Order: sequence, then structure tokens, then C-alpha cells
Amino acid sequence: MENSEKFVEHHNSHRLGQDDKAEPVNFATPPRMRRLHDPDVSFQEYQHYARITRAEQDALPRPAGKKSLLYYLVPNLQKVETGAADVAIRSDLNTSDIEQRKIISDEEWTNASRALRTAGTGAIFYLITTDILGPFGLPYAFATTGWGPGTALYTVFGFMAGFSGYLLWDCFMGLDSFQFPIKSFGDIGFRVYGTWCRYLFNVLQAIQLICNVGAIIISNGEALSEAVKFKLCYAICCLVWALAGFVLGQIRTLQKFTWLANVAVFINLLIMFITMGAAAHTPPLYSASASSAGYSIDPALVTPVNGTYPPVQHSAALPDSGNFAASLNGAMQAVYSYGGSMIFPEFMAEIRRPRDFLKGMWSAQLFIYICYMLYGLFMYGFQGQYVQTPAYLGISAYGLQTAGNSLAIVSALIAATLYGNIGIKVLYNNILVEFFKAPPLESKRGRYIWFALVPIYWSIAYVIGAAIPDFAGFTGIVAAVCILQFTYSFPPLLHIGYQIQKSAMEGEAGFDPSTGELAARDGGIRRWVRGFFGARWYLNVFNLLYFLGAMALCALGIYASVMNLIQIYAVPQLNAFGCKSPLDVSA
Repeated sequence: MENSEKFVEHHNSHRLGQDDKAEPVNFATPPRMRRLHDPDVSFQEYQHYARITRAEQDALPRPAGKKSLLYYLVPNLQKVETGAADVAIRSDLNTSDIEQRKIISDEEWTNASRALRTAGTGAIFYLITTDILGPFGLPYAFATTGWGPGTALYTVFGFMAGFSGYLLWDCFMGLDSFQFPIKSFGDIGFRVYGTWCRYLFNVLQAIQLICNVGAIIISNGEALSEAVKFKLCYAICCLVWALAGFVLGQIRTLQKFTWLANVAVFINLLIMFITMGAAAHTPPLYSASASSAGYSIDPALVTPVNGTYPPVQHSAALPDSGNFAASLNGAMQAVYSYGGSMIFPEFMAEIRRPRDFLKGMWSAQLFIYICYMLYGLFMYGFQGQYVQTPAYLGISAYGLQTAGNSLAIVSALIAATLYGNIGIKVLYNNILVEFFKAPPLESKRGRYIWFALVPIYWSIAYVIGAAIPDFAGFTGIVAAVCILQFTYSFPPLLHIGYQIQKSAMEGEAGFDPSTGELAARDGGIRRWVRGFFGARWYLNVFNLLYFLGAMALCALGIYASVMNLIQIYAVPQLNAFGCKSPLDVSA
């Protein structure tokens, strides 16, 4: 027993899933000389530098004096305090190339990381709430699940999304540093579980982001076709927004994006008010009933009899317990409201003081829960089974319909620009930088490469979205396969691994930066079990149950989305490669 408690020096990183028999490496190597995503960097070393970075960030001065309401509503007024740490860095070096790093100092290496953290914490609220699919897909979710189940599900989704945000933040705070910066969701997975986890996260994240951009291009195309009364070829209506993305996509940093994010939130609120007013005083757009929530549940609910459409209907419980797949697919639309967790690490990576991230995140989640749910219930109350996704497409009064569509086009384009921004960064950092030694984005050559990547990325997104005509089915499958994982499955899984390794370090000397030696008590399965039942073991147990429940919901969501697509594709569908709009039911 004494021997098992005795500390031994060894090289093992103790990352879950790694082999304890790897050859030793020189831990005295400075961080700037490490390979990108170096599997030989230990969990303890990440923790060591993270503590140093957090201490420096906590010491940054805060803005003094009393602040007005305008200060909080317009995040760009919140001047970022840079502090004395921001020293000039060399922009002529490609820090992605380990050979060029030999001629820079450790201070220049860390300053390069500091220079990227320019966003104020107030911007987090606007960045998280800058989405178009969340609020305007929620009425569809209520129409397919009913008053009671819809409200209950959305409440649970909201609370657990906030909890997942906390779990991601906790992992980020303990693993990110100026020496080893975290730049994406996949970086957290790599530092907790290893290379396989990083690849899995990066692939799913890339799929979700490009599908989000594609979905927004198509929703904007539908809105434009409706606004011009279907007189413009539908393919052109969609293509014009892909071309607009070529221009807006040139924004590279989240700090520069904040103004657009700020505007988008208020545009979304204005669209809500317009569509709520229109729904309360005008009938639903019966002519688009084939793409309504009622059609996915039972086509008879929206099929006219002797030229007369059925009246608006509501349900306290599931509208049709025999068509559980339709209700599940509708619930996946609600998941979109909380789909921002996937890019939380990217947000934290670019703000000056990540410890304050939780304030913006919880504020955003509360805003999303209250405003979006009231909007969804209101629209369902007046339009019942006829609601569309996005909801602003279901307004029958042309003037109000056009007003809502026009504003939604602007807001959606801003959201697509954000998703595209993060999506291109994921591809750039994980493919071009790692495999082709591309220069940092802030360098001159990096800007040129970004300029070339933007049109390629948006063109691919257009093709993906255009090829899948059923909007609700498209967004449902993306929500089930990708969004649900990043919001509800992966955060508890990451935190279990993080907490196990953190707890296993208790009482150990850990990493010594002067010698590179690593002192650990044990390794392998024994260490994992000891870590699981160490500090905060109850949180590990809860996270395990949370993860299993999320995976079960994922399986149900995929099943429901596939069944919905089978039903939709039973009849010929229009896509964005033709001139006829899916919303145009005229002969």
C-alpha cells in the first residue's frame, strides 16, 4: 500500500485513452517549441500554464466609474483594457512553422496569443443571441409538440444548455493559456481525451457550421422569393445571398463582428413584434400549408375540404401520439435555439477576460428562454398547425410579410457570417495550419488566404443547402446529428474526463517547469477510477447520466428526422437549383 502511494517521476500525460508505455520526452522544452497539438504535452502542464494565465487576466484593470444603460446595450462602448502586457509582436514570422519559432522569444510567443484576445466580455451576450434559426423555428416546435410538452421541453433544454456552457467554461479555464491557447471545441477534446476526440469534434463542427450557413442561404432565398412575389428565379434568390457572404465573410475577428451582432439582436426582436402583430390580425398563409407543421403531423390537418381550409387547431399534449417522429423532429427545432454551445470555446478564446464569460452566457440563455418561448407560444396560439419554419414565412398580409422578410434577410445574413467566420477558422487552424504550415490569420499572407477561402466556403454551403429542399427536415437532421451533441452530449463527456484528471492530481507534486519532470502517483485504470470518485464525484455521476440521456435523445432525433424526410420525399420536391420557389403553390 505504501508503494502505491509513493510518488514516481515519469513522462506519461495521463490523457484518457493514451498508452502508459510511450517513450519519454523532454518536458523542459518551452511551449513555443512544441508541435501543434502535441500529444506529449501533459494535462498537468496545461494546468500549470493555465493558472499563470488566469492570474494575469484577473489582474487586468476593470473600467472605472458608473456606467449608463447604453454602455451595456452597446458593447462597443466597453473599451477593452489592454494592460501593460500587450507588447509589439513580430508580424513577419510564421509562428505555425516550428523552425521559425526558434528565432522568437518566449515573450513574443505569449504576446502573439495575447494579441488575439481583443473582444470585450459584453460582446458575448450579442454573439450568443445572434442567430436566426432559433427564435423563428420555435413556433414550429410548439405546433408539433403541443402546449405542455413543448413548454416543458424548452425549459429543460434551456437550463441544461446553460449548465453545459458552465461545464465548457470550467474546462477552458483549466486548460487554456497564453502558452497553449485553446482555439476551438476540438482543442478541449484533444487535451482531455486525445487526438481521436479532436478529429471527431472538428469534423462534426465543420459539418454543422457549413450546414447552418447553407440553411440560412436557403431561408433567405425563400424570403426574397416571397417578397418579390415569385417573379425572380428562385435559384437567383438563393445565389445572391451566397455572393453577399463573399463580402461580409471577410470579417476575421469577433471584436470587429460585435457591431453586427449587436444590430442583429434588435432586428430579431423587431421581426418578432412584426410577425406577432401580423399573426394576431391576419390569417395564416394557407397557400404554404404544404410546408407547415400540420402537414408533417397529418396532411389532413391542413388540406382544404371543398375549398375551405380547416380552422386553426391547438393541442395541450402531443398533437398526434401516433406520429411521434413528427413531434420529435419539431423538438429538434427547439434545440436550434440553444445551438451556440458549439462555438463557446471560440468566443472564450477571443475575449480579454474569459472568467467573465459566464455573465454574458447566462444572460443570453435567459434572454433566449424568455423571449423566444413567449414568441413561440404566441405564434402557435394564433396560427396553430399552419406555422412555418422560419415563422416569418407564414404571414399572409403582403406588406407585413415583406417587412418581416426584409429584416430577417439582414439578420440571417449576419448570423450566417458569424457561423461562416467560425467555420473557416476551424478549417484554417486544423487543416491549413497543421498540415500545410499556413501562417497565422493576423499576418499578411494569412489575410490573403482568408480572402480566397471565403468564397469557396460559401459556395459549398450554397450547394449543400440548395440540394436539400425540405427546410424543416434539413434543420432537424443537423440539430440531431450535430447541435444536440455540442450542446448536450459533449460538454458533460468532456467535463468527466477533465474532472477525473484534475482530481487525480490532488496531493501530487505535478509538473515542474524548471526541469520538465512530472510527478504522479499512479496511472491507467486505477488513476481514472480514483479520479472519478475524488473531489466532486457527485458531479461526475450526474454528468454521466446527463451524457447517456443526451445520446438517447440524439438517437431519437436522428430517427425522427429521417422518418420526416422519408415522408416529405414521398412526393416530388423543389430545390434551389430551379426557378420555382417551394413557397409558390401556383400552377
